[in-house]
Amino acid sequence: MEYLIYCDESTKRGKLFSNFYGGALVKSIHFNDVVSQLNEYKKSKNITGELKWTKVTAPYLDKYIGLMDVFFDLIQENKVKMRVMFQQNLVSDDVIRHFTKEEHEESYFKLYYQFIKHAFGLKYSNFGKDSINLRLYFDQFPDKKSKVDKFKNFIYDLRLTDDFVNANILIRFDDIVEVTSHDHVILQCADIVTGAMFFRLNKLHLEKNEETGRRGKRTIAKEKLYKHIYKRICEIRPNFNIGVSTSNDGHLSNKWAYPYSHWKFTPSQVVKKNLQL
Repeated sequence: MEYLIYCDESTKRGKLFSNFYGGALVKSIHFNDVVSQLNEYKKSKNITGELKWTKVTAPYLDKYIGLMDVFFDLIQENKVKMRVMFQQNLVSDDVIRHFTKEEHEESYFKLYYQFIKHAFGLKYSNFGKDSINLRLYFDQFPDKKSKVDKFKNFIYDLRLTDDFVNANILIRFDDIVEVTSHDHVILQCADIVTGAMFFRLNKLHLEKNEETGRRGKRTIAKEKLYKHIYKRICEIRPNFNIGVSTSNDGHLSNKWAYPYSHWKFTPSQVVKKNLQL
């Protein structure tokens, strides 16, 4: 058995929320079915290019909605798990402003490390005798190769932590890779969901054209897509609050069990790890 996690991020600073990290996890036993269903949908709609949040337009809105329906059907069938992590500026800025220049430069990878280690609740995922291999597919990193290689080594060393050892989760260094989202439909879906959360939490649906005083067609289309995604999330968890960490309802194992959840990360929640990137 293997877990495959497709990771997307946006370090763009929003007015209210920043540093969004999204990921979709698929078990190897479901992988072919998941990819087949998503690609078959794209083929049925004559979509040959990459779908992503920044490309949402009014003429393509229905196609994006349809893809999200297939994706969330798979989530509801427990064939995909989706996680989104972000920071609220009001909370995080008070800590971040004390960072040194080096800490600011390292924060991108430090947050990614925390996302992989904690967001999916991997330590609660496996208590059997059989080991599970973890494959990680990251959207291409906007940084130097030297820093990327050091980050990969820290991710690789997760296999040595108590959480991963106890859950019998293994990582092979060659399974920590950068990919192009154009070639991976699961990553495209993770991008759309993560982008929708950035859009709504930063109230971008309210933005108006300075000349006309009206919202643009693309803004309206993105709001409609967000609302559809939110409706599908609420089918999984009614009255879902996108701006807070999803409750584990008193059971830590739900960090793994839930098909969809959010994590509002604050620097004080974990002990800072010096990645020395």
